[in-house]
Amino acid sequence: MEESLRGYLGVDVGSVSTNLVLVDELRQVQASVYLRTMGQPIRAVQDGLRELGTQLPKDVEVLGAGTTGSARHLSGIIVGADIVKNEITAHAVAALHVVPEVRTVLEIGGQDSKVIILQDGIVVDFAMNTVCAAGTGSFLDHQAARLDIPIEDFGDYALRAESGVQIAGRCSVFAESDMIHKQQVGHPIESIIYGLCEALVRNYLNNLAKGKPIEPPVVFQGGVAANVGMKRAFEGALDMEVVVPDHFAVMGAIGAALLAQELNPPVTNFKGFRVTEIEYRTASFNCKGCSNNCEIVKIMVEGDVLARWGGRCGKWELDLPGVSRAVVPVR
Repeated sequence: MEESLRGYLGVDVGSVSTNLVLVDELRQVQASVYLRTMGQPIRAVQDGLRELGTQLPKDVEVLGAGTTGSARHLSGIIVGADIVKNEITAHAVAALHVVPEVRTVLEIGGQDSKVIILQDGIVVDFAMNTVCAAGTGSFLDHQAARLDIPIEDFGDYALRAESGVQIAGRCSVFAESDMIHKQQVGHPIESIIYGLCEALVRNYLNNLAKGKPIEPPVVFQGGVAANVGMKRAFEGALDMEVVVPDHFAVMGAIGAALLAQELNPPVTNFKGFRVTEIEYRTASFNCKGCSNNCEIVKIMVEGDVLARWGGRCGKWELDLPGVSRAVVPVR
């Protein structure tokens, strides 16, 4: 008789996308979901769990659950997480799983980007961009809309270009006016699109990664890694191979699942796929206890407060029962 599936759940909830995966005991991805958060992280997690469940056998056994991303605490409460970790750790763990000797992780999403530097499997430096759109996927999305070309086709256009035209990429506004000028003087659309990829890479390396040693092996992940033109542009700028993992878009969720496996909880906090039917409500208020004026967020079910977070002093915190935030070695 075939054994039922046993594995670990990983959830990564960001401002743009919500990603869920289930990895089995051999650390292989058995199911994955990538969907838009659309400003509603609770609904996105519930929809993601529902969709993930359709990809799995009914008797699947979840041995542990981990959450990451900007809404990691919120999603941790919803699914019943055993471990809650930041995006840097989760992405590093996932990259190490794919390329154990990885030294540099390049991660570009829709509205943020990261660079992670590792030595001997340990994160030694990192940087994040959550402010400027010119260093994120939204830069290319905006230009794709302006060109009336689906962003999914950008990579194919970029690969057909003999070379990219020079486009000012330090600011999305300047890039658009520069791109329009290049169109008006007759540059091929393929060269313009590859030039946009090179501009994004140039912005990333000259700002976010400035002063950081970009050493091979290099792993490129995040939604923008779907664009093969970006891979070509990074390899051209760095003069080295750049590895794009098979599951590049959900690497944060994979890292969260692997961290749950590392923790190996004797009994998981996972609440089961039934949480898709529970009605959660969130609210916030500003604490007036001191000059920090912290915004405290709380999540409730039928009037009962499940958890609060957001304060600097811990006065209002209701911790997630049984959830570990202990340091798990990144190896």
